[in-house]
Amino acid sequence: MRSLVFLLLGGLLLVAASASAAPPLRVGMELSYPPFEMTDPEGRPTGVSVKLAEALGQHLGRELVIENTAFDGLIPALKTGKIDCIISSMTATPERSRSIAFSDPYLKTGLALLVGKDSPVQSAADLDAAGRSIAVKKGTTGHHYASTTFKRSRLLVLDKESAAVMEVAQGKADAFIYDSLSVYQNHKRHPDTTRALLRPFREETWAVGLRPGDTQLREQINGFLKAFREAGGFEKLGDEFLPEEKASFKAQGIPFYF
Repeated sequence: MRSLVFLLLGGLLLVAASASAAPPLRVGMELSYPPFEMTDPEGRPTGVSVKLAEALGQHLGRELVIENTAFDGLIPALKTGKIDCIISSMTATPERSRSIAFSDPYLKTGLALLVGKDSPVQSAADLDAAGRSIAVKKGTTGHHYASTTFKRSRLLVLDKESAAVMEVAQGKADAFIYDSLSVYQNHKRHPDTTRALLRPFREETWAVGLRPGDTQLREQINGFLKAFREAGGFEKLGDEFLPEEKASFKAQGIPFYF
């Protein structure tokens, strides 16, 4: 009888432990935006956002599960409960804030221009003209900005960043609107056919996307971001993934992300 009692107690303790175990932290991101969200040669998630999500999971004591999701599907996935949060280089905009919540900002960025090498475009103001073509990636802040700001130019809405870059490199579009770091990197890939206008014409911040009302997770994430920054975590990520970019931005007097 005593053995049976101990077996029953042991089983109850296992059930209680399983019930109290923290559920996995499901983080949504699109793994096609290096060096922030990408895969390594073996197909494993890596990059700045992945390392940040890993550190967050450790901070919360929760197993990390990364859900690779198309960028324009991230907010729907969050709202339907398929993921717990979004860490995918997402800009915290007033439009997005109407449907989801955001953590404190963790990174400053801005919209910049990739233009053709021989293009007369020197600034964003030059784009709002008849005959101009602007490439944007669907669902990004560059897409929203162009669609609400430039009334006389033609908008090319594309699903992939690489496709938008090729429109400029091949002379089919006058400019591609994207964040300054990506503009820098894409210019480095196409130095003979493009120019990078890196100084942001619109400043933005990135934050973690959350479901409205999930205040506990938001407070936990804000606490993590503060501690991570104070411990030099963001500087280390910059040194690991973006050393050349940090040096180049500093040389041009342009504020860096972290």
